[in-house]
Amino acid sequence: MLYPKNLEEKLGFDKLREILKDKCNGEVGRSYVDRMRFTSDIRFINQRVAQVDECVRIYEAGESFPHSGYIDVANYLDKSEIINAFLLEEELFDLKTALSTLKECLHFFNACDPTLYPELVKVSEHIEFNPLILNQIDMILDDKGKIRDNASPELVSIRSQLNKQLNSLRSKTASVMQSMKKSGYAKEDAKPTLREGRIVVPVPAEHKRHVTGFVHDASSTGQTVYIEPQELLDLNNSIKDLELRERQEVIRILTEITNKIRPEVPGLRKGNNYLGIIDFINAKAKFAMHQESIKPVIVDEPLVAWYHVAHPILLNSFMEQGRKEEVVRQKIELDQERGRVLVISGPNAGGKSIAMQTVALVQYMFQCGMLVPMVEGSKMGVFEDIMMDYGDDQSLENDLSTYSSHLTNMKAMLTKGGSKTLVLIDEFGSGTEPELGGVIAESILEEMNRKEMWGVITTHYANLKFYAERQQGLQNGAMRYDVENLQPLYKLEQGQPGSSFALEIAQKIGLPKKVVNIARHKAGRKKINMEELLRNLEQEKKELNQKNKEINRLEQKLSSAKEKFEKQSLDLQNKKVKIMNKAREDAQKVLDTANQKIEKAIKEIKETKADKEKTKQLRQNIENFKNSNKPSKKNQDKPEEVYEVIGGTIVVGDAVRVKGQNTMGEVASVSQREAEILVGELRTKVKLNRLERISKKTFRKETREKHSTMSAASSITQKRIDFNTQLDLRGKRAEEVMYELDDFMDSAIMLGETEVRILHGKGTGALREVVRNHLKSFRGIKNVSDDHPDRGGAGVTVVTLR
Repeated sequence: MLYPKNLEEKLGFDKLREILKDKCNGEVGRSYVDRMRFTSDIRFINQRVAQVDECVRIYEAGESFPHSGYIDVANYLDKSEIINAFLLEEELFDLKTALSTLKECLHFFNACDPTLYPELVKVSEHIEFNPLILNQIDMILDDKGKIRDNASPELVSIRSQLNKQLNSLRSKTASVMQSMKKSGYAKEDAKPTLREGRIVVPVPAEHKRHVTGFVHDASSTGQTVYIEPQELLDLNNSIKDLELRERQEVIRILTEITNKIRPEVPGLRKGNNYLGIIDFINAKAKFAMHQESIKPVIVDEPLVAWYHVAHPILLNSFMEQGRKEEVVRQKIELDQERGRVLVISGPNAGGKSIAMQTVALVQYMFQCGMLVPMVEGSKMGVFEDIMMDYGDDQSLENDLSTYSSHLTNMKAMLTKGGSKTLVLIDEFGSGTEPELGGVIAESILEEMNRKEMWGVITTHYANLKFYAERQQGLQNGAMRYDVENLQPLYKLEQGQPGSSFALEIAQKIGLPKKVVNIARHKAGRKKINMEELLRNLEQEKKELNQKNKEINRLEQKLSSAKEKFEKQSLDLQNKKVKIMNKAREDAQKVLDTANQKIEKAIKEIKETKADKEKTKQLRQNIENFKNSNKPSKKNQDKPEEVYEVIGGTIVVGDAVRVKGQNTMGEVASVSQREAEILVGELRTKVKLNRLERISKKTFRKETREKHSTMSAASSITQKRIDFNTQLDLRGKRAEEVMYELDDFMDSAIMLGETEVRILHGKGTGALREVVRNHLKSFRGIKNVSDDHPDRGGAGVTVVTLR
């Protein structure tokens, strides 16, 4: 059930119909737009929505499918059924266009995979079309809608003769005009013209008796007469005769083709109706693509789970003005758990009514078989009734006041509505004395909730907000408001009531402060406290959103830094493995060479039974080779480190140093002759007589100093080398600017820089504003200013650090 009778006008659906009609090619398609009706039949809804969705996919896939040519030819088919009647050239051309479109549509769906567009294939299944009719029409009619010269042998002959006679007439006329101008009977600028389809020449009235011929006409002043000269009479007569024969032959040809069309009229009527259906579906698809509408998930029960939904008419209007991005889209959810009825409150002109109308119109158009302007993942249920109370329906004839009309609508909703009814009520309870109006409205809301009705209600009444907060099945909603600037944001937030901000708005528009204070006093402390609570909630929500954005920014920055660190760590690990492998290879080569030399020396000693001098020389050679492979000593001039040697027996856990070296470690295990020591992350074995005990204090100090000096000093030194006191942000997006600016300023402050420059360019000033706003979040900044005009002026921000 739809209530009231003029529901479509209240929703604005009549405007949608007009938009769809404009997108139709023919009258049959427009007639289907007029016949479009609301239904709760889930199968019908699924079918109609699927048809439009398939048509959208055809367009998006770039398929070869006709976008135009859906001409209504019903009147021409009616005319064709009349015996001895014939279609005119322009009528036959329209029929040819429509049949060509019909042929293309049927060919497309016969050739495509039926699983791709199943619903549109079903529409095309029972349409019969005889292509011979189109071929016969095409044989006699050219692409401009005119009878071809070769439509019949007789027509070929007639038009050939006619062309010859016309050429002769043009030649003869030129000759006659030239002769008359020489005789002075025609002006030099005179040109032949047509009168009653015959060639005539303009002659001054004083010379008309000097020209033999037939006078056809005269100018309005009477100074010029138009004469058909005697020399042209026969040629004009011959041409007239040929033109008559041509018309007769054309009529014969048109009558003949109309006679061939007549038996096919019943099938062509079905084809014409089919074209109207496709035209209608096309119009809905074009509108859907224009609004980026989708086919939602459809459930056979009442439900609203819409994401990023927009008011269709408002969206269409803004898109035509090039203001698409200004449309505020909403998230709206009505269900058994959250609440079936949404009570929306908030300031006047804050968007409450638009939010309510969005629910009503989108649900209505969906159940009429249209796609809806929301995003994927949205779900739409089906309602049996849509009932609305919107606007002023007062009636002098029926003696109804505004409030009486509202109560009449409430009565209809309560008596005829049920668990599958969607009710939409604007300014619930208004129109009468506030306290009584609020009580009555609360009672009506209680009954609607008891009957498990669904709906969206807008109100300013506090008692309805409190009631919705307490009752299962109801939920509050607020229109967001900028409490600092006292401006509506037009964004719906479900889960909490909204404030009307009446006192704040009154104060902003300049109402005397005394009056506002009196109103505040009269409103009572309880009322003021609630309004302040709602206002504070709104402010806290705004701050929370800002903090969430900042947290997200920092999380992104942290994630980026973590990714960078892990990459560098992996690179270092890979380099370490390569260095270790190279060292092992080099060591193995040295070892192999040493073994070869030792074996060779032993062999020479055995073979030559070398004396002591020879043996001594071989040993010296091996010692020289050993010394040549020792690592070169660096920092020879550096004084030797002084370590606190404590002596004593070496046991597990002692700190030890290799004698004559700076290598220190901790003893991990001890055997009779050697000890295993830990040097950093390395584990090595050293003979006991080469080790000496040192104090743990010395060991910790040296280890800590070496580690911190190597890591921190090298890191800071490298930063100083790499750091550039000028940051270039020109041509970058805002999100890129934030991260680069954070890294740059952190480094500048850590390195103790006193002044840095940030290049952002002048342009529109947007990037400059982003940079300077973000700089406010850094401590340690002494001053922010434009650079000198010679060095960039407002295109460069100079930051002075403390």
